[in-house]
Amino acid sequence: MNKELRDFLQTDLQFIKGVGPVLAARFEELLGGRRVLDFLLHAPRYVKPRGISESVIDAKPGEVITIPVRIESHKQGGVFRNGRRAPAQVICRDKLGANLTLQFFGTSFLEYWLEKLPIGEWRIISGKLEFNDRSGAVINHPDFIEKPEDHHKVPEYQAIYPISAGLTQKVMANARDAIFAKLQENNELLDALRKIHYAESNNDLVPNNANVALVAYSELLAHQVAIGLTRARRKRGIIGRSVAGNGSLREKLYASLPFKLTDAQNNAIEEIECDMTKSEPMMRLVQGDVGSGKTIVALAAALNAAECKLQTALMAPTDTLAQQHYAKIKPICDELGVVCEILTGRDKGTAQKDKLISIKSGRTKIVIGTHALFQDSVEYKDLALVIIDEQHRFGVAQRAALTTKGENPDLLALSATPIPRTLSMTIYGDMDISIIAQKPIGRMPIKTSTLPVSRIGALAARLRAQIDAGAKVFWVCPLVAESEESDFAAAETRFESLKKIFGPALGLVHGQMDKKQRDKVMVEFAATDGKIKLLVATSVIEVGIDVPSATIMIIENAEKFGLSALHQLRGRVGRGAVQSFCILLHGDDLTENGTKRLEVLRDTDDGFIIAEQDLMMRARENCWGKSNLAGSLIILWIIASIGIYSSWRSATL
Repeated sequence: MNKELRDFLQTDLQFIKGVGPVLAARFEELLGGRRVLDFLLHAPRYVKPRGISESVIDAKPGEVITIPVRIESHKQGGVFRNGRRAPAQVICRDKLGANLTLQFFGTSFLEYWLEKLPIGEWRIISGKLEFNDRSGAVINHPDFIEKPEDHHKVPEYQAIYPISAGLTQKVMANARDAIFAKLQENNELLDALRKIHYAESNNDLVPNNANVALVAYSELLAHQVAIGLTRARRKRGIIGRSVAGNGSLREKLYASLPFKLTDAQNNAIEEIECDMTKSEPMMRLVQGDVGSGKTIVALAAALNAAECKLQTALMAPTDTLAQQHYAKIKPICDELGVVCEILTGRDKGTAQKDKLISIKSGRTKIVIGTHALFQDSVEYKDLALVIIDEQHRFGVAQRAALTTKGENPDLLALSATPIPRTLSMTIYGDMDISIIAQKPIGRMPIKTSTLPVSRIGALAARLRAQIDAGAKVFWVCPLVAESEESDFAAAETRFESLKKIFGPALGLVHGQMDKKQRDKVMVEFAATDGKIKLLVATSVIEVGIDVPSATIMIIENAEKFGLSALHQLRGRVGRGAVQSFCILLHGDDLTENGTKRLEVLRDTDDGFIIAEQDLMMRARENCWGKSNLAGSLIILWIIASIGIYSSWRSATL
């Protein structure tokens, strides 16, 4: 790789045409980084074909069509007797004279649409076609509205990316186009990435596609090279320091806990403390199942450093998870007289300045935050321990960036994603591993059952009674909105249907919401006296959300989730001493593997057993040939699919 290409891959996304600093910050939240390389390794989820049709006459319900239409009239939305707002409508006619109605919900004013869709003119419309008795052919909120001369703006094949708050598919496509316009160099890997980002069918994105396999292979190869370099560096005798506190703060911590630590937690703490006393910097991963108590183990390590007047930085992958750690750890630190702060991208002005001064002076002993912790403006007086939560969400270079803030500090990584031991040796070969396989004392197994989606009405009635009795409920859907061309359950649609039953007791969160609004809803749901009792959500709640009072988890279209994701979602309940339940709602067209996944979840709550089953099932599902190379690439894809971020990020090491 030449220097010019390497430098471009490391370029901050804010310098890409059409992005800028605001969108770059949003990309950073989505990608876990803000470099061109981070974007390139964020693959589309699926492809929507958008070939042009002549008429709606032969189109099928649910089909995504692109069609030229003439604007005939406008109809302003109103309010129905039941209080719901009728959509604004634009009546159109295609080339064969068939009617098509465009509907826009949530607005009763047509000024914008009068300008965007003027009567008498032709427009190219693209979106999901529906049919109803009242309006006939309908497209709700078209994805594209373009003038005929701008028909090229509607892609024949549209790559649909996973996105988060403040980002749209159009923003993703514009950034992609700007990046690849600069990537003129031809090599095998860049060609593969180009074909993935400009996929022309969903077959271009499946694991056994040659381009996907090549990228997976390259990611793992880069990861192994990075591990090799790290090992070599450690063998050269990198000197750290011995961190051995007097135990005063830790003893107070243990005495204040309303429970006893498990043997597995005590063993992990002993292994960590032993590492920290050595002059060689610690490189240890604590791998614990959902709810196994990793946070207390990490806090014990941080207090060991604080007893020596040294600092600890705890980095979480999202603002929400960082805030949650802070809410747990801050009160404990206050009781112990240890200064604990939080630093995220939200901090601005005087508040941010005061925090930075406290960190630089050494007054702050424990600082919790996101990737903001390793920005240039953050200086530590004496950083001795770096703790990285949800280890698999960060790349090697991101780990390294934070450790450079101190003089060879100890590194402690945490992961709630159970990974089979054989894969752990490959993925985390540069680290020692502690495993917490026990649940905290007093935790009861979550009772898991399956139920057909057709029984939702009866389930909702049962939930009404449970909520009236004080229960709190998660209801998880695979998608955010119906417009995402799928028959999977959509959170927004389910929220609207359940609102008729639960009214103000219902809340909604998903990854495309504004972060402040999302956090506000989560706080209301978690509060003891909060009015929200049932939270409809996407898998945005999969990791780190801790609401001990929640005792029921509903997962709709559970067969569409992977085993590991289902286990993580189920782990959002059962975090208190009260019996908890998980109901897996499934469709009627269950495949053999879909049935097997639900059976595994129903039969065990051991994350390590589930991880082994997940590995074997994925290998069976994706094995397309008998060659050793094919088998190897399957395993590489499995590793990538577990969530290991690209180790190309180690290129800066």
